[in-house]
Amino acid sequence: MSAITPHNCHSDLDSKYYRLCDTTEIWGIVLEAVAAFGAVTSVAFMLALLVLICKVQDSNRRKVLPTQLLFLLGVLGLFGLTFAFIIRLDGATGPTRFLLFGILFSLCFSCLLAHAFNLIKLVRGHKPLSLLMILGLAVAFSLVQDVIAVEYVVLTMNKTNVEIFSELSPSRRNEDFVMLLIYVLFLMALTFLTSSFTFCGSFIGWKRHGAHIYLTVLLSIAIWVAWITLLLVPTPGSQWDDTILASALVANGWIFLLVYVVPELLLLTRQRSPMDYPVEDALCKPQLMKQSFGMENRAYSQEEITQGLEEIGDSFYAPYSTHFQLQNRTLQKDFSIPRAQTRVSPYSDYEGRKEGS
Repeated sequence: MSAITPHNCHSDLDSKYYRLCDTTEIWGIVLEAVAAFGAVTSVAFMLALLVLICKVQDSNRRKVLPTQLLFLLGVLGLFGLTFAFIIRLDGATGPTRFLLFGILFSLCFSCLLAHAFNLIKLVRGHKPLSLLMILGLAVAFSLVQDVIAVEYVVLTMNKTNVEIFSELSPSRRNEDFVMLLIYVLFLMALTFLTSSFTFCGSFIGWKRHGAHIYLTVLLSIAIWVAWITLLLVPTPGSQWDDTILASALVANGWIFLLVYVVPELLLLTRQRSPMDYPVEDALCKPQLMKQSFGMENRAYSQEEITQGLEEIGDSFYAPYSTHFQLQNRTLQKDFSIPRAQTRVSPYSDYEGRKEGS
């Protein structure tokens, strides 16, 4: 408990909330403002998705909307969790930090991973995943971290001791915090690898969505490497631990919004492009057959072409093909008027006697 109340804080305010109003620790006020603005922006994007859902012309983009709403819900939770790191560590904020940090990030990366799986099928012209399957994959991947986090918090607190997190030494607390996020690191790496596969395909319209996921995860990896390094090395000091974690939450939350959500909203109402999908009757179209072995007898090939021209007239016969291809030909037509002609009777020279007598 601080003996002196900061100038900008109320005299009856608990000391653990001083960072929310103390101008001597300006980072708390700055992060508080940025996190609050991020939370409002997340809610605005959620409302925008609900409004634009009726204007989405592409059914495959509409299928991802529930997963993207779930993603925005996770981002909103990240901005809200920032306040648990601005407030000093105690029996209330300790379990909240260890429980929700991994759960919210696993939810966000699981939504990106499910979207990337669907894009891999679309970019190759395969049948996409259904709405429930995309949403189910996102929830299923995130549930693993939920089980890990709940089990760790319950075992560490020994069911009732909520003060255990503040009683741990800073080094031990930071090591446990990072170890608890191993599954989230695996999920991040898997999402990054999966999103890179979206660049391999014939239908380039879906590659832009894959690029959004790829860049989002790449920047997130850079942020995670930075805060984990700063948290585990003893150089900054334990007094900066809360600042590092709160800054990581705010930075990663805004990366999610600016690099993934905003570009996806811009592409949401675009008209369905025929170039993004395979031709529906492509499997019914006959394809040219190639000669697999043997020598070609050009004499017989020329004979077949000649016979084909005589039999089918204006059609063109292609060797080693399973179908006939039509070809327009300019025919020379005779427009002369026929004249009447007298026919010579076969009996004109017949006089009832043999020739030469």
